[in-house]
Amino acid sequence: MFIKVLRCIVKTMLWFLMISVGLVICFKWVPVPITPLMVIRGFESGSSKTLKHDWEPIENISENLQLAVICSEDQNFVKHNGFDLIAIEKAYKNNKKGRRVKGASSISQQTAKNVFLWPQRSWLRKGLEAYFTFLIELFWSKERIMEVYLNSIEMGNGVYGAEAAAQHWFKKSASKLSKYEASAIAAILPNPRRYKANPASNYIALRKAWIMNQMHFYGVLTYNNKDE
Repeated sequence: MFIKVLRCIVKTMLWFLMISVGLVICFKWVPVPITPLMVIRGFESGSSKTLKHDWEPIENISENLQLAVICSEDQNFVKHNGFDLIAIEKAYKNNKKGRRVKGASSISQQTAKNVFLWPQRSWLRKGLEAYFTFLIELFWSKERIMEVYLNSIEMGNGVYGAEAAAQHWFKKSASKLSKYEASAIAAILPNPRRYKANPASNYIALRKAWIMNQMHFYGVLTYNNKDE
């Protein structure tokens, strides 16, 4: 009996390994059509039942928005291997003091969660998030991670991805976003269903100013890509 159970567990793990690696390799080139969060939101009360999601290659997404989300969410994105250990350590220390720190999860971790997993926090999900983060960092370039991130992230109620967000908030394509507009969209990412990029509240206006300041100090955005 024990041997049968063990064999079943091993087979399940092997199937999971093959399917997960296959999906990650597939999405290295294929656009992600829909995410678990999009499906879950469709069943939640208070969520928009209209899904706005238009995939665009990264060449069609303003570098202003790429830089704005990096400055807002993960300033070490192009340097780390998927996990910002400094941010994680800071979050751990402040959580011990009873404080909450936003932005401990890297863009790579957020991408892994958005594309492959569910939003609710649990040790199982965090473990799987680490696993998928390792896989996408292994198989994808940083530029591809950013491309998938900007096409999958929630940027409003029923609004997913840079193109849909640009059209929704500013009535223009994602390629035309200015630094001011890009920073406004990046400013609402901690809670995109609560905050508005346009018109912006006083809180979002302050976040926009901070993000634009960080963009100025960050300088030119370059990706250290692996061979495609």
